[in-house]
Amino acid sequence: MTQAPSPSRTAVIVEDDPDVRNLLVDVLEGAGFSTVAVTNGIDGVQAVLSHQPLLTTLDVTMPGIDGVEAARRIRAQSDTYIIMLTAMDDEADVVLGLTAGADEYITKPFRPREFRARIEAMLRRMSGAPASLPTPARAGASAPGARAADTHPTSPVVMPAAHPREGDEQRYARREQTVVEDRNDPGEGHWLAHRNLRLDLDSRIVLIDNGEVELTRTEFDLLAALLESRRRVRSKADLTVVLRGESHSTSYFVGDADKRAIEAHMTNLRRKLGDNPAQPRFIETVRGVGYRLTAETTPPQM
Repeated sequence: MTQAPSPSRTAVIVEDDPDVRNLLVDVLEGAGFSTVAVTNGIDGVQAVLSHQPLLTTLDVTMPGIDGVEAARRIRAQSDTYIIMLTAMDDEADVVLGLTAGADEYITKPFRPREFRARIEAMLRRMSGAPASLPTPARAGASAPGARAADTHPTSPVVMPAAHPREGDEQRYARREQTVVEDRNDPGEGHWLAHRNLRLDLDSRIVLIDNGEVELTRTEFDLLAALLESRRRVRSKADLTVVLRGESHSTSYFVGDADKRAIEAHMTNLRRKLGDNPAQPRFIETVRGVGYRLTAETTPPQM
């Protein structure tokens, strides 16, 4: 039975290929969205500003302005969840799309069931509910320039189990060691800290020293996963699962495009944190494996 759309569950589809556009309409309306479909980037930007959708899909190659430029203009005025759809899957293209403000990057041709699974994961991340296709908690249209941290101040982060062999008691005990109670702030929050970097899971605020760092929803979730894991390495596949809101990596296939997307998000995250991959202060790469936090203190140079 098709789920009836709610006023807050609107999707804008920006796609010039009629076959792909009709497929997206079918999948999203079957997932309970009301849809607005347009054929070029300029109309897509206007549709997003007019309808304030929960989700926007953007084709990269379109007449008028391309999807990358459309994403930049949309992101400057809306916190809609942007999924880019393109046949280009080179790492440089992925980085360009995600830097422009996209939350996900899916290559064509894509499988409708996989696309539906990505939508379910998006809604789980925004609502924190485990059920399939839940109604997301959304407080109406955002003000121009608002970001995810402003419009979803209390959105929980859906995190996978720390380790399949680790019991709840050990996991929570380990997490308690990473939580910092900032008693100088008006609210206690649930702070995670590493060196001079702090992150509040409740308000979704990230601070370096006392300066706030503006991150996208995806960058925040990746950073939270690494802060909770501390020195335990998180693979690209594992971090893909975090973004999908799943507890087990066997739930969905993790492909090369997913891993390249993680690399691109990590590049953007490090840039915003002012972290140099060659001499990392916060996040280090474990070659051939994944990412983890750096040690608390930097070893002396020999």
